[in-house]
Amino acid sequence: MKIGISGNLGSFSEEAAKHYCNLQDIKKYQIEYLISVDNVLRSLKNDKIDKGIFPIENSNGGIVYEAVYAMAKYTFDIEEMFDIDVRHCLLALPRKKISEIKTIASHDQALKQCKMYLKRNWPETELKEWSDTAEAAKDLKNGKFSIDTAVIAPKVCAEIYGLDVLEEGIQDLKFNFTTFIVAKKRS
Repeated sequence: MKIGISGNLGSFSEEAAKHYCNLQDIKKYQIEYLISVDNVLRSLKNDKIDKGIFPIENSNGGIVYEAVYAMAKYTFDIEEMFDIDVRHCLLALPRKKISEIKTIASHDQALKQCKMYLKRNWPETELKEWSDTAEAAKDLKNGKFSIDTAVIAPKVCAEIYGLDVLEEGIQDLKFNFTTFIVAKKRS
């Protein structure tokens, strides 16, 4: 089974896909890292994937507008909806000190979910919206950001992309759940 997700390796969408496969006892699956919800739904429409998994709403950040806009363009069935607990971390290049960070990049939903943390701890820091939390981590590792940039991403991204965890659990709410949709082609 090919599952398309709106994220990169290490994203919360990947975690959601693995959670779904575990719940459904699906052992043989391949994850396609499609980064955006539009890419997921286009791939589903064009029979390049069997299922699509993407976030629709967060208990703190609200509606995932990217998903709403993409859903308006495509016809599909919702097979299932479920929540996962989302814990954000602040990641930086190895040996970077907090005092050296001038910019923080992440998906707009992650920035919303950490809004009070950012306002309290980083009031003068430039915030950059990025296509995906894990994509931001990958791009930081690959030099697409200046070296004084940190990203908000899942903790697993530190290991995957060779980054350091500056802080863990930076989301504003201790219980921070995101609802994911499992989309399938309309029969």
